[in-house]
Amino acid sequence: MVKTKRKAAGRVTWPRKIIHIDMDAFYAAIEQRDHPDYRGKPVVVGGDPRNRGVVSTASYEARKYGIHSAMPAATAKRLCPQAIFLRPRFEAYRCASRQIMSILRQHTELVEPVSLDEAYLDVTKHKLHIDNPVIVASLIKQNIAAVTHLTASAGVAPNLFLAKIASDFQKPDGLTVIPPDAVQAFLKDLPVRKIPGVGPVTEKGLLAKGIKTCGDLATLDSAWLTRTFGKTGLFLYHRALGVDEREVEPHTERKQYSAEETFEKDVLDTEWLKSQLRVYAEEIYEGLKKSGRMGNTLVLKVKYHDFEQITRSKTFARRPENWQEIYRIACLLLETKTLAGRKPIRLLGVGMSGLRPLAEAAKVETGDLFDGVL
Repeated sequence: MVKTKRKAAGRVTWPRKIIHIDMDAFYAAIEQRDHPDYRGKPVVVGGDPRNRGVVSTASYEARKYGIHSAMPAATAKRLCPQAIFLRPRFEAYRCASRQIMSILRQHTELVEPVSLDEAYLDVTKHKLHIDNPVIVASLIKQNIAAVTHLTASAGVAPNLFLAKIASDFQKPDGLTVIPPDAVQAFLKDLPVRKIPGVGPVTEKGLLAKGIKTCGDLATLDSAWLTRTFGKTGLFLYHRALGVDEREVEPHTERKQYSAEETFEKDVLDTEWLKSQLRVYAEEIYEGLKKSGRMGNTLVLKVKYHDFEQITRSKTFARRPENWQEIYRIACLLLETKTLAGRKPIRLLGVGMSGLRPLAEAAKVETGDLFDGVL
């Protein structure tokens, strides 16, 4: 890891100042905050271990037993029989998320929420004219802790890719800085598995070619990587060089309410994926109902192990009356419009678009629940 002195960040020329904020064990941390009896104990938030539920978040005490997100809850129960298993309380999580995002927007309007507990900020032009991005990140962490009584980890870097990696380096409650003049030193010995989006299948293919680190990748010819690994090869080459031209895209008005997750391991088990869709459907429906809105189009998002990403959608003729309707169609799209069960899936998500107030949505409720054909 690159060690940097905090004061040095202000003297370095930063083309962009990007901060990635990632809350620590967010759902589980909120449960421990709100229930003092759970503090210091292994807490698992997710599905029922007696059924085909999955782990959404595990506290750090639970992680010591090998429990991680997207793991079958039954497996988590075997690893730690004394763990406290809780169903998600999405309204509590959304409330904390709103507080966090409000704190972030005190520093810049360029805030891109990735999920309830994660966001990118571009503080190149800071609202209070603080030039040092490390000081900004430290202030944000302090503000979040004071307001929510939760800890966040932060990564500070010249682009989104590096900031994301940095935020994961010293969890929990970490602050890692990658100045522009230290990027190559930081990446040289970084395992390829640390590149966001690289799963076990891609890692295995790289290791088979003797490619273990970003430093190894950076010495290779981009054309060879493209021939060998397809579009994934060029993506990996750019990341190994620390190149990421993506911009922070603030969401001024939410046009889609969604939930998604990148799994720690690529998944072939269709039934397991369906159990994950159930969690998303419940979260989306309850979240939209609380916000007084509803969507008319369901969007299923899938990213396969080779980085191919697809979306499949279905439009409702009338608003869904419960989460089960969202879940049923999400499962139907997964079964009929994807390669689930035949091609490993790295990321899965569900969203509702075409959002409008419930009163307005009610005016168009005619006909069958679904229009058109799949």
